[in-house]
Amino acid sequence: MDFLYLEEIDSTNKFAKENINSISDKTIIYTFKQTAGRGRLNRKWQFLGEDNIYSSIVLKPSPKMLDIYSNLTQLLCLVLAQVFEEYGVIPKIKWPNDIRINHKKISGILAEAVSEQNKLKGIVLGFGVNLNAPKSFLSGIDQPATALNIETEQDIDKKLFLKKVTEQFCLYYNDFIEEGFPLIREEYKRRAEFLNEPISVKVFDKVYEGIVVDITENGALKLKDENNKEHILLIGDIL
Repeated sequence: MDFLYLEEIDSTNKFAKENINSISDKTIIYTFKQTAGRGRLNRKWQFLGEDNIYSSIVLKPSPKMLDIYSNLTQLLCLVLAQVFEEYGVIPKIKWPNDIRINHKKISGILAEAVSEQNKLKGIVLGFGVNLNAPKSFLSGIDQPATALNIETEQDIDKKLFLKKVTEQFCLYYNDFIEEGFPLIREEYKRRAEFLNEPISVKVFDKVYEGIVVDITENGALKLKDENNKEHILLIGDIL
């Protein structure tokens, strides 16, 4: 993969989308100073200092949008979880795209597609990782959060962490495009914190409550409600 370092930028995803024509396939855009990052549903991604990762992966697999591309966030989730495990922590995936440690968010992903005249120009996988942050920074975030240095009680080499993520993603990517979510399904399920647990999932204006009994072959939640009725949820947010 190619690397593109930006000394300071408002958003790596925004930069990637605006410059998609000139950015080559499999490019990692990264910065250590992102001033206006955001996550899903336009949520703000807090800047925790320059010892953390703010990055986007630009992918151009084909000019046609395929269903499997929507699962790329789950692939990146798994990759991030595997890299966290190398540091001796136990990460859990909160469907569809967050990583948590001890029920505290440590990483999030925002995927965006860029199209023109019904042709896919590229997919941008943005991700932020809390690697090194003082506890005082985390108190200003609107949900429980943590950082890898807090969990391991040691400073984390940000460039080494990014290198590990890149290498691991490359190991999976080509096979994943060919085989889809089934390639990683069991590994993803093993790290899912919501399986066999009572949860509430908001899909647009509707909330589904029940037990997640499985994750389907295309990465959707299979939720069974109190009436034993199954619901297949392709999108949504776990509350």
